[in-house]
Amino acid sequence: MQALPEPLTILTNSSELAIYSCDGLRLHTAVPGCVVLPLTTEDIQKIVTICNRQHVPFTARGAGTGLSGGATSEGGVIIQLSRMNRIIDIDFPNRCAVVQPGVVNAYLSLMTRPGGYHFAPDPSSQIACTIGGNVAENAGGPHTLKYGVTLNHILGLTLVLPNGEIMKLGSKFRYRSRMDLIPLITGSEGTLGVVSEIIVNLEPIPETTRTFLLIFDVPAKATDMVSSILESGIIPAALEMIDKLCIEAVESAIKAGYPVSAKAVLLVELDGDISTVERDTQRLRKITNGKLSEPLREAQTPHDRELLWKGRKHAAGSMGRLSPAFYTNDGVVPRHKLTEIMSEIYRIGRYYQLRIANLCHAGDGNIHPLILYNPGLSGDAQRAVECSVQILRTCLDFGGSLTGEHGIGEEKKHLLPAMYSELYLNYAEEIRKIFNPNNLANPGKIFPGSGGCGELRPFINQWEI
Repeated sequence: MQALPEPLTILTNSSELAIYSCDGLRLHTAVPGCVVLPLTTEDIQKIVTICNRQHVPFTARGAGTGLSGGATSEGGVIIQLSRMNRIIDIDFPNRCAVVQPGVVNAYLSLMTRPGGYHFAPDPSSQIACTIGGNVAENAGGPHTLKYGVTLNHILGLTLVLPNGEIMKLGSKFRYRSRMDLIPLITGSEGTLGVVSEIIVNLEPIPETTRTFLLIFDVPAKATDMVSSILESGIIPAALEMIDKLCIEAVESAIKAGYPVSAKAVLLVELDGDISTVERDTQRLRKITNGKLSEPLREAQTPHDRELLWKGRKHAAGSMGRLSPAFYTNDGVVPRHKLTEIMSEIYRIGRYYQLRIANLCHAGDGNIHPLILYNPGLSGDAQRAVECSVQILRTCLDFGGSLTGEHGIGEEKKHLLPAMYSELYLNYAEEIRKIFNPNNLANPGKIFPGSGGCGELRPFINQWEI
C-alpha cells in the first residue's frame, strides 16, 4: 500500500511569522501572511500553483542568512525550504552530488570528504547557510579567487516556475546541447522561480595546503601587496585582508593569533600539488621580503590553520565587542583599486563620524566594510546607511559593482540605475516577465521601482560575511 503524502506544515501564528520578517540584514522588515514548509518538488509545485491561482506573492527562503533583505514577503507566502535538506545522491565517478536546496553548505563537504572531494564555494556563514540560498545569491567566499563563485559549481537545477510548471536544466554530464539557462537562474534571487533540486560539482581535496599570515604597519602596504602577489603569477586559493579594528574585535573574542599591533594583515592560502605549492611559497617569500612589519608567519599545524580561518570567518560576528550594532557593506572594485577604495572608506567614515572595520576578499576586490553605529542614538542607523551608500557609489566611480555576493535584494535596488543603463534594466525586466509574468515570485526585489514593503529599523547583530 502506497504511503500517503505528509501534510504540509503551515505557520500562521504571529510570533512564528515574526521570525521570518527579516533576513540577516535586519534593516528591511516585512511580515509574511504565512510560512509553508515543503518536503518535495511536488509540494513546492502545489504551493506555487495555489499562489498563482489566487494571485498571492511568494518568496523562497533558506537559512535566512542573506544580507540584502531578499528573503522576506510582506503579507505573502514564505516557502521555507529548510526541511528539504536531503543529499539525494553523491556520484564520485562523475564528481558531483544531487542535493535539495535546504542542505547546509558545510554539511555537503563533511559528507563528501571521506571520498576525497568537497564543495568549493565557502561563504563565511557556511556552517548555517544553505546551497539553495547560495544559488539564489550566487554566493562567493574566501576561496572564490581560485575556485570561483557558486555559478561555477552548478551543473543542473530543477526549477518550479511561478506558474507551477517544473523545468529541469543541465545534468550530471558537463556537455549541453541546449541553451544554458543556469547562469540566468543563479543569482536571480528567487525572482524567476523556486529551485527545488541542485546538481553541484565536487572538487578534489588538494594534495597539500599551506596558510600564511602577512603583517603590515600601514593598510595601504597590505592592499598594494595584493597586486604584487597576483602579478607574480601566484593564484592563491584565498587572499583575504583584515584591518586593525577587525583584528581588535577578533582577538578580543577568539584569540586567533592576529597581532593586535598590526594595522592590517593578509591571510594567504596556497593549495594544490606539493611541487606547485612549494614553488609558490618560495615566490611569496621573495615578494614579501623586506615589505612586512613582522616576519612572514606560516600555520604549522592544522589547528593553527583552523584558528586563523576561524578569526577571519568570525570577524563580523566579533564586532559586538566593539559596538552594539553594525551595518555590512558588500561592494566590489577592480583589484588594482583596492588601495584607493580603502583610503576612501576611511575618509567617508570620518565624514560621517562612524568607525568602520574592514575585511575583504582582497584577491577579488570584494570589500566588506562593517560600519559601526549605536541604534540607541537618534539618526545613527540612518547615517550608517548613508555612509554605506556613499561607499557603494564610490565603488561604481572606480569601475566596480554594487555587490559581490550578497545580492541586490531590497537593500540596493534603488542604486541599480547608477550601475546599469536604462536599456539594460529594461531587458532584465523583460526576462523577469517571461519567467514571472504576474510578478509573484519574490516581488519588490532587485528591480528599481518595483513594489516592496521594507521598513528601516536598527538592528543589533548580523550573520558573518
